[in-house]
Amino acid sequence: MQRRTLIKVFSAALASAALVTSFGAHAEDKVIKVGTISGPDAQIWSVVQKVAKREGLNVKVIEFNDYVQPNAALDAGDLDANSFQHQPYLDSQVKQRGYKIVNAGLTYISPLGIYSKKLKSLKDLSQGAKVAVPNDPSNENRALLLLQAQGVIKLKAGAGTNGSNATPLDVADNPKKVKLVELDAAQLPRSLSDVDAAAINTNYALAAGMQPTKDSIALEDVHSPYANLIAVRAKDKDQPWVKKLVAAYQSEDVRQFIKTEFKGSVVPSF
Repeated sequence: MQRRTLIKVFSAALASAALVTSFGAHAEDKVIKVGTISGPDAQIWSVVQKVAKREGLNVKVIEFNDYVQPNAALDAGDLDANSFQHQPYLDSQVKQRGYKIVNAGLTYISPLGIYSKKLKSLKDLSQGAKVAVPNDPSNENRALLLLQAQGVIKLKAGAGTNGSNATPLDVADNPKKVKLVELDAAQLPRSLSDVDAAAINTNYALAAGMQPTKDSIALEDVHSPYANLIAVRAKDKDQPWVKKLVAAYQSEDVRQFIKTEFKGSVVPSF
Protein backbone atom coordinates (compact mmCIF):
# COMPACT_ATOMS: atom_id res chain seq x y z
CA MET A 1 0.00 0.00 0.00
CA GLN A 2 2.78 2.34 1.03
CA ARG A 3 4.73 1.42 -2.10
CA ARG A 4 1.72 2.18 -4.35
CA THR A 5 1.32 5.59 -2.71
CA LEU A 6 5.00 6.39 -3.34
CA ILE A 7 4.70 5.36 -6.98
CA LYS A 8 1.64 7.61 -7.39
CA VAL A 9 3.42 10.57 -5.79
CA PHE A 10 6.51 9.99 -7.93
CA SER A 11 4.39 9.74 -11.11
CA ALA A 12 2.56 12.93 -10.25
CA ALA A 13 5.87 14.72 -9.66
CA LEU A 14 7.17 13.56 -13.05
CA ALA A 15 3.99 14.72 -14.77
CA SER A 16 4.21 18.08 -13.04
CA ALA A 17 7.85 18.50 -14.06
CA ALA A 18 7.00 17.60 -17.66
CA LEU A 19 4.20 20.16 -17.64
CA VAL A 20 6.52 22.89 -16.33
CA THR A 21 9.16 21.96 -18.90
CA SER A 22 6.56 22.00 -21.66
CA PHE A 23 5.22 25.38 -20.51
CA GLY A 24 8.73 26.82 -20.30
CA ALA A 25 9.55 25.64 -23.80
CA HIS A 26 6.30 27.09 -25.08
CA ALA A 27 7.05 30.46 -23.45
CA GLU A 28 10.53 30.49 -25.04
CA ASP A 29 9.05 29.68 -28.44
CA LYS A 30 6.30 32.32 -28.26
CA VAL A 31 5.89 34.07 -31.59
CA ILE A 32 5.73 37.85 -31.28
CA LYS A 33 3.38 39.17 -33.96
CA VAL A 34 4.27 42.69 -35.11
CA GLY A 35 2.07 44.68 -37.46
CA THR A 36 3.64 47.21 -39.81
CA ILE A 37 3.15 48.91 -43.18
CA SER A 38 4.52 47.69 -46.50
CA GLY A 39 7.56 49.68 -47.67
CA PRO A 40 10.43 51.04 -45.56
CA ASP A 41 8.87 49.82 -42.29
CA ALA A 42 8.66 46.25 -43.55
CA GLN A 43 12.20 46.43 -44.96
CA ILE A 44 13.58 47.53 -41.60
CA TRP A 45 11.64 44.84 -39.73
CA SER A 46 13.21 42.14 -41.88
CA VAL A 47 16.53 43.14 -40.29
CA VAL A 48 14.99 43.43 -36.81
CA GLN A 49 13.72 39.84 -37.13
CA LYS A 50 17.27 38.55 -37.63
CA VAL A 51 18.64 40.51 -34.67
CA ALA A 52 15.75 39.39 -32.45
CA LYS A 53 16.27 35.74 -33.41
CA ARG A 54 19.88 35.91 -32.20
CA GLU A 55 18.48 37.02 -28.84
CA GLY A 56 15.99 34.16 -28.69
CA LEU A 57 12.96 36.14 -29.80
CA ASN A 58 10.81 34.76 -32.63
CA VAL A 59 9.22 37.71 -34.47
CA LYS A 60 6.56 37.37 -37.16
CA VAL A 61 5.93 40.50 -39.24
CA ILE A 62 2.41 41.10 -40.58
CA GLU A 63 2.10 43.80 -43.25
CA PHE A 64 -0.89 46.13 -43.60
CA ASN A 65 -1.79 48.58 -46.33
CA ASP A 66 -3.59 51.19 -44.25
CA TYR A 67 -3.09 53.08 -40.99
CA VAL A 68 -6.32 51.98 -39.27
CA GLN A 69 -6.05 48.21 -39.01
CA PRO A 70 -2.73 47.84 -37.09
CA ASN A 71 -4.01 49.63 -33.98
CA ALA A 72 -7.37 47.84 -34.09
CA ALA A 73 -5.60 44.48 -34.40
CA LEU A 74 -3.20 45.30 -31.56
CA ASP A 75 -5.94 46.43 -29.21
CA ALA A 76 -7.96 43.30 -30.02
CA GLY A 77 -5.02 41.04 -29.19
CA ASP A 78 -4.44 39.82 -32.76
CA LEU A 79 -1.00 41.47 -32.67
CA ASP A 80 1.54 41.76 -29.86
CA ALA A 81 2.99 45.04 -31.14
CA ASN A 82 2.88 47.37 -34.11
CA SER A 83 5.33 49.80 -35.66
CA PHE A 84 4.15 52.39 -38.19
CA GLN A 85 2.93 55.54 -36.42
CA HIS A 86 4.14 58.62 -34.56
CA GLN A 87 2.96 59.82 -31.15
CA PRO A 88 0.43 62.43 -32.35
CA TYR A 89 -1.31 59.80 -34.48
CA LEU A 90 -1.31 57.28 -31.61
CA ASP A 91 -2.70 59.93 -29.24
CA SER A 92 -5.53 60.74 -31.66
CA GLN A 93 -6.38 57.04 -32.08
CA VAL A 94 -6.42 56.46 -28.31
CA LYS A 95 -8.62 59.52 -27.84
CA GLN A 96 -11.06 58.60 -30.62
CA ARG A 97 -11.26 54.84 -30.11
CA GLY A 98 -10.32 54.26 -26.48
CA TYR A 99 -7.40 51.96 -27.29
CA LYS A 100 -5.21 50.92 -24.36
CA ILE A 101 -2.01 51.16 -26.41
CA VAL A 102 1.25 52.84 -25.39
CA ASN A 103 4.63 53.83 -26.81
CA ALA A 104 7.34 51.26 -26.01
CA GLY A 105 10.27 52.85 -27.87
CA LEU A 106 11.23 55.09 -30.80
CA THR A 107 12.21 53.80 -34.24
CA TYR A 108 12.86 56.39 -36.97
CA ILE A 109 11.72 59.68 -38.41
CA SER A 110 11.13 60.79 -42.00
CA PRO A 111 12.04 64.36 -41.15
CA LEU A 112 10.24 67.44 -42.36
CA GLY A 113 12.87 69.90 -43.53
CA ILE A 114 13.12 73.54 -44.51
CA TYR A 115 14.74 74.12 -47.88
CA SER A 116 15.83 77.23 -49.75
CA LYS A 117 17.40 78.25 -53.04
CA LYS A 118 18.29 81.66 -51.61
CA LEU A 119 19.48 81.09 -48.04
CA LYS A 120 22.07 78.95 -46.28
CA SER A 121 20.52 79.45 -42.86
CA LEU A 122 17.21 80.56 -41.39
CA LYS A 123 19.21 83.22 -39.56
CA ASP A 124 19.58 84.91 -42.96
CA LEU A 125 15.82 85.47 -43.33
CA SER A 126 15.14 89.12 -44.07
CA GLN A 127 12.28 91.23 -42.72
CA GLY A 128 9.04 90.21 -44.40
CA ALA A 129 10.54 87.05 -45.94
CA LYS A 130 8.14 84.50 -47.40
CA VAL A 131 8.17 80.99 -45.94
CA ALA A 132 5.90 78.38 -47.50
CA VAL A 133 4.29 75.72 -45.29
CA PRO A 134 1.96 72.75 -46.04
CA ASN A 135 -1.72 73.66 -45.85
CA ASP A 136 -2.96 70.36 -44.34
CA PRO A 137 -3.43 70.49 -40.53
CA SER A 138 -0.91 67.83 -39.46
CA ASN A 139 1.98 68.91 -41.67
CA GLU A 140 1.35 72.61 -41.15
CA ASN A 141 1.58 71.95 -37.42
CA ARG A 142 4.91 70.17 -37.94
CA ALA A 143 6.21 73.09 -40.00
CA LEU A 144 5.19 75.69 -37.41
CA LEU A 145 6.75 73.68 -34.59
CA LEU A 146 9.98 73.41 -36.60
CA LEU A 147 10.01 77.17 -37.30
CA GLN A 148 9.46 77.74 -33.58
CA ALA A 149 12.31 75.36 -32.68
CA GLN A 150 14.54 77.33 -35.05
CA GLY A 151 13.63 80.65 -33.39
CA VAL A 152 11.80 82.09 -36.41
CA ILE A 153 8.41 82.37 -34.70
CA LYS A 154 6.87 81.73 -31.31
CA LEU A 155 3.47 80.07 -30.93
CA LYS A 156 0.87 80.74 -28.24
CA ALA A 157 1.33 78.63 -25.11
CA GLY A 158 0.16 75.07 -25.75
CA ALA A 159 -0.48 75.57 -29.46
CA GLY A 160 0.46 72.61 -31.63
CA THR A 161 0.75 70.14 -28.75
CA ASN A 162 -1.47 67.67 -26.90
CA GLY A 163 -3.38 66.68 -30.01
CA SER A 164 -4.09 70.20 -31.28
CA ASN A 165 -2.81 71.52 -34.61
CA ALA A 166 -1.38 75.03 -34.72
CA THR A 167 -2.17 77.43 -37.57
CA PRO A 168 -0.67 80.81 -38.51
CA LEU A 169 -3.35 82.35 -36.26
CA ASP A 170 -1.51 80.80 -33.29
CA VAL A 171 1.72 82.73 -33.96
CA ALA A 172 2.28 84.96 -30.92
CA ASP A 173 5.67 86.41 -31.83
CA ASN A 174 7.16 86.93 -35.30
CA PRO A 175 10.25 89.17 -34.95
CA LYS A 176 11.04 89.30 -38.68
CA LYS A 177 7.39 89.61 -39.74
CA VAL A 178 7.79 86.45 -41.81
CA LYS A 179 4.89 85.85 -44.20
CA LEU A 180 3.64 82.28 -43.97
CA VAL A 181 2.42 81.08 -47.36
CA GLU A 182 0.10 78.05 -47.13
CA LEU A 183 0.36 75.68 -50.10
CA ASP A 184 -0.52 72.10 -50.94
CA ALA A 185 2.32 69.89 -49.67
CA ALA A 186 3.01 68.45 -53.13
CA GLN A 187 3.46 71.95 -54.59
CA LEU A 188 6.09 73.10 -52.09
CA PRO A 189 9.24 71.99 -53.99
CA ARG A 190 8.07 73.97 -57.02
CA SER A 191 7.51 77.04 -54.83
CA LEU A 192 11.19 77.40 -53.89
CA SER A 193 11.85 79.92 -56.67
CA ASP A 194 8.97 82.12 -55.47
CA VAL A 195 9.60 82.10 -51.71
CA ASP A 196 12.61 82.50 -49.45
CA ALA A 197 12.20 79.07 -47.85
CA ALA A 198 9.71 76.21 -47.70
CA ALA A 199 8.93 73.41 -45.25
CA ILE A 200 8.81 70.19 -47.29
CA ASN A 201 7.98 66.60 -46.36
CA THR A 202 10.67 64.01 -47.06
CA ASN A 203 8.76 62.17 -49.80
CA TYR A 204 8.25 65.37 -51.81
CA ALA A 205 11.82 66.53 -51.19
CA LEU A 206 13.18 63.22 -52.50
CA ALA A 207 10.92 63.37 -55.57
CA ALA A 208 12.40 66.81 -56.31
CA GLY A 209 15.96 65.47 -56.01
CA MET A 210 16.71 66.85 -52.54
CA GLN A 211 18.25 64.83 -49.69
CA PRO A 212 16.99 65.93 -46.24
CA THR A 213 20.30 65.54 -44.40
CA LYS A 214 22.30 67.27 -47.15
CA ASP A 215 20.08 69.90 -48.72
CA SER A 216 17.85 71.22 -45.94
CA ILE A 217 18.75 74.34 -43.97
CA ALA A 218 16.77 73.06 -40.97
CA LEU A 219 15.51 69.60 -40.09
CA GLU A 220 13.21 68.09 -37.48
CA ASP A 221 15.09 66.64 -34.54
CA VAL A 222 15.24 62.82 -34.45
CA HIS A 223 13.34 62.93 -31.14
CA SER A 224 10.57 65.07 -32.60
CA PRO A 225 7.01 64.11 -31.60
CA TYR A 226 6.74 62.91 -35.20
CA ALA A 227 9.32 60.17 -34.76
CA ASN A 228 7.77 56.74 -35.33
CA LEU A 229 7.46 54.23 -32.51
CA ILE A 230 6.79 50.67 -31.43
CA ALA A 231 3.38 50.36 -29.75
CA VAL A 232 2.18 47.63 -27.40
CA ARG A 233 -0.84 47.11 -25.19
CA ALA A 234 -0.49 49.00 -21.91
CA LYS A 235 -0.71 45.78 -19.90
CA ASP A 236 2.30 44.34 -21.79
CA LYS A 237 4.64 47.32 -21.56
CA ASP A 238 6.80 45.81 -18.81
CA GLN A 239 6.95 42.30 -20.26
CA PRO A 240 10.53 41.02 -20.87
CA TRP A 241 9.80 40.35 -24.56
CA VAL A 242 8.94 44.03 -25.10
CA LYS A 243 12.35 45.08 -23.81
CA LYS A 244 13.98 42.50 -26.11
CA LEU A 245 11.93 43.63 -29.09
CA VAL A 246 12.80 47.31 -28.64
CA ALA A 247 16.47 46.46 -28.09
CA ALA A 248 16.51 44.43 -31.32
CA TYR A 249 15.10 47.39 -33.25
CA GLN A 250 17.43 49.87 -31.58
CA SER A 251 20.50 47.75 -32.35
CA GLU A 252 23.57 48.85 -34.28
CA ASP A 253 22.71 46.44 -37.11
CA VAL A 254 19.39 48.18 -37.67
CA ARG A 255 20.89 51.66 -37.32
CA GLN A 256 23.46 50.93 -40.02
CA PHE A 257 20.84 49.37 -42.30
CA ILE A 258 18.64 52.47 -42.07
CA LYS A 259 21.54 54.81 -42.76
CA THR A 260 22.84 52.77 -45.69
CA GLU A 261 19.52 51.85 -47.27
CA PHE A 262 17.65 55.14 -47.02
CA LYS A 263 20.49 57.70 -47.24
CA GLY A 264 18.90 60.32 -45.03
CA SER A 265 15.27 59.94 -46.11
CA VAL A 266 14.71 57.86 -42.98
CA VAL A 267 16.76 58.74 -39.89
CA PRO A 268 17.13 56.56 -36.74
CA SER A 269 15.50 58.08 -33.65
CA PHE A 270 17.52 56.01 -31.19
